[in-house]
Amino acid sequence: MPVFQLTRHIAFPPVHLAEDGLLAVGGDLSEARLLLAYRSGIFPWYSRGEPLLWWSPDPRMVLFPEDFHCSRRLARTIRQRPFEITIDRAFDRVIRACAETPRGGQDGTWITPAMETAYIRLNQHGYAHSLECWENGELAGGLYGVAIGGMFFGESMFSRRDDASKIAMYTLSRAARAWGIPMIDCQVANPHLARLGAREIPRREFCRLLREGLNTPLRANAWRELPDD
Repeated sequence: MPVFQLTRHIAFPPVHLAEDGLLAVGGDLSEARLLLAYRSGIFPWYSRGEPLLWWSPDPRMVLFPEDFHCSRRLARTIRQRPFEITIDRAFDRVIRACAETPRGGQDGTWITPAMETAYIRLNQHGYAHSLECWENGELAGGLYGVAIGGMFFGESMFSRRDDASKIAMYTLSRAARAWGIPMIDCQVANPHLARLGAREIPRREFCRLLREGLNTPLRANAWRELPDD
C-alpha cells in the first residue's frame, strides 16, 4: 500500500490504508490539521531532519482507566504524597522536559521545536493539557497530551524523580474515571506503560471506541481541577 503525500488541503486518507502504521507524509502542524488527525485516529511522529510523518498503527496501545495497575510499592509511594500534582500550570516546561529527557533505544527526540510550538498552541486553545509533579517547588515529572471530547491522547511523559511519571499517570487514570474519559490513547507499544496496565487492541476496535469517546460528554470540572482522593 502507498504512503500518501498530503497537500495544503486539510484531509487524511482512511486509516485502514496505513502500511505498517505509516499513513501519510507532509502537510503541516496547524491546529486544524492536528485536531482532524486525532479525531481520525492519526498522530504525527517524526525526527528532526525528517519530513512530517503521520501514523495510525495496528494494533494500538491504550489504557482503560479502570485497568491501571498500581503495584504495592507504587501504592506505598502514593500514600506518602511525595509530590504536589497540578494541571496545566507549566505545559511549556513539561513538553520541553519531555523533549530533553534521554530515552533508552532512541537517538535524540521526536519532539521538535515545531512540535513544541504546535502543542503549546493547542494548550492555549484548550485542546492539550499537562499534569505536573512538583517536589519542593521544582518540576519533578509529568505528562502531556491532547484532549478532545471524552478522549485523551497521551503524547509523552518524563521523570526527574523516582516514580514521578508513574504517579502522573496514576493521577490521570483516577481523574479520567471521575471525569468520564473511557480510554487513554497510548499510541504504540511501550513496556513501561504495559506494566501500568496499558494493552494493545486492534485498530478497528480502537476506531470504534474513539468515535464513542469523542462523543462522550465530560463531567464538571474536567481539566480544571483534580478529583479529591
